[in-house]
Amino acid sequence: MAFMRPVFADICAQNNTLPPVKNAKYYLAAIVAYATWGFFSLVLKPLSAYASVDILFYRIFSCALFMLLITATFKRRALAETLAKFKALPAPQKRSVVLLNVGGSVFLNINWFSFIYVLNHVSIKATSLAYLVCPILTTLLAYFLLRERLSRSQWAAVALSILGCVLLSYANIMDMVYGVVIGLTYACYLVSQRKNTGFDKFILLTFHIVLSAILLLPFYPAYSGPLPAETHFWGYIEVIAVAFTIIPLFLNLYALKGLNSSTVGMLLNINPIIAFALANVVYHEHISLLQLTAYSIIFIAVVVFNAHYVVKRKPVQVSEVVVE
Repeated sequence: MAFMRPVFADICAQNNTLPPVKNAKYYLAAIVAYATWGFFSLVLKPLSAYASVDILFYRIFSCALFMLLITATFKRRALAETLAKFKALPAPQKRSVVLLNVGGSVFLNINWFSFIYVLNHVSIKATSLAYLVCPILTTLLAYFLLRERLSRSQWAAVALSILGCVLLSYANIMDMVYGVVIGLTYACYLVSQRKNTGFDKFILLTFHIVLSAILLLPFYPAYSGPLPAETHFWGYIEVIAVAFTIIPLFLNLYALKGLNSSTVGMLLNINPIIAFALANVVYHEHISLLQLTAYSIIFIAVVVFNAHYVVKRKPVQVSEVVVE
């Protein structure tokens, strides 16, 4: 049967389908990443007494140290290969790669700071709205910048998402303003990294986080508060760095290898739906009927958007393949 695999792969490519197992792992990576971020408030809310900028500083500095340690210990060969590939690129491509990666780091910095500030000083619902707006912005950016095509059902799903966000903004217009800022920065990150192909994803993520730390370092002496002495602060920071930053970001980049930006962006709705539930169940933030309706509409939009990939055309049977 092994000699038939290339033929089967060609047929799948011609029919614009992927073998289910190959496609599923990218979906699983995105779902795990965004489900993890949905629970972010559980480790971030206990740090609400600390300044948002301090949480940002120590989160990124911790991530950078972890990533450098892992790279130096386990990924030296991948680092050497990545550097060799970069050096072999023509000058215009080198400029493009540098721009994509520096831009990615900047977008992450802005996104992280605005998210931490809004979650701890505005409301969890506002951050939920941010990641409801993000999939819409990601889809639109991918359509105009990357020329990613969408089916009619997917455009219908985007329209449903917009309707849900409009309903939520009607309840609180400032939440929408915060949401657009947070959502747009992450949408720009997703779209930029969809084009950032050909390199080891872990090495790219290490570059993004280390550059983020370097960009923040000059601001640390002037804007940081006293060094926290509480053990629980550092415990939460390390959990945030590993479980809520490095792992989901790597899974996010991995998912972009096999799925387009708009699909990954729409799956991002898993994050705010979980956060919305936590805001009500754990933190007892008031949830109106209008908000509940809006989130339900957006959940339906996620199902409609991804039904295009779940319900595929009938696969070619092996018995139909003629092998000479």
